[in-house]
Amino acid sequence: MPPDTPVPPAEPPDHDGWSEVDVDTKVGVPRRFKVIFHNDDYTTMEFVVDCLMSFFNKSVTEANYIMLAVHKKGSAVAGVYTRDVAETKVANTMAYARENGMPLLLTAEAE
Repeated sequence: MPPDTPVPPAEPPDHDGWSEVDVDTKVGVPRRFKVIFHNDDYTTMEFVVDCLMSFFNKSVTEANYIMLAVHKKGSAVAGVYTRDVAETKVANTMAYARENGMPLLLTAEAE
């Protein structure tokens, strides 16, 4: 064969060059996570209200209601989000609390 002649493939490809791939995909609603404020004896009520308004976009009335629930019941849900959003809100709020010398505790729990 001359050097410029293309060499044919050993076997012709199936399906016009397409190969079959088994894909098992599940499409569903992502799990939701509750962000929970926990009561302690040192974090001020005003600081909790400030955090709820700043990080969770609560109105003054909603923030006060949640803060009082935390104070009276020991914990309360601030909101329900996807996992990434819930974990980010927990981390950002707790970092802000530490910067201000508050031992505020938040957790994210699956619904």
